[in-house]
Amino acid sequence: MLGLAVTLDTLLLILVIVLLLLVNGLGVLLTALQLPGTWLIVLSTSLVAWWHWEQGLIGLAVLLALLLLAVLGEVIEFVAGAWGARRAGSSKRAAALAIVGGVVGGVLGMVFLFFIPIIGALIGAAIGAGVGTVAGDMWAGRGWDRAALAGRGAVAGKFWGALGKLAVAVVMWLVATAAVLLPGI
Repeated sequence: MLGLAVTLDTLLLILVIVLLLLVNGLGVLLTALQLPGTWLIVLSTSLVAWWHWEQGLIGLAVLLALLLLAVLGEVIEFVAGAWGARRAGSSKRAAALAIVGGVVGGVLGMVFLFFIPIIGALIGAAIGAGVGTVAGDMWAGRGWDRAALAGRGAVAGKFWGALGKLAVAVVMWLVATAAVLLPGI
């Protein structure tokens, strides 16, 4: 047959690799929507590695790298909004509420700004972090001007934090893709 005989195992492996790339691409999209897409990338890649462990398709070093990158993405995202608020002089209470507001705002942005895919969740998360900061500073007894300044800092911090986590998700996709398409690297 002209040397084109392909075993069922080979076809199944090709299908698994294609599905992994698609699911991990979905993980990047979920990250852009302020959902836990980096953890989907870790989970899906780990399952494929476990399933094909004997073939050495994906090694422990790749899985560890993906895990560390996912943790880094979380740190970037959750700390950036609070850091932006604190840098602008907010209270600790406001910094904590910036994190909560960012999560709530991301979900609301995804729902109410659905007509702006991806960007809607980023805008919602940034605004939510700002609102949380302003509320926290007002609750702490600070004046409107100071709270508003801190809120602007939180908006900027959350926005850049979300973009940073999205960049980490893209790197994770590239690492997992290289691991399955270029085995042994």
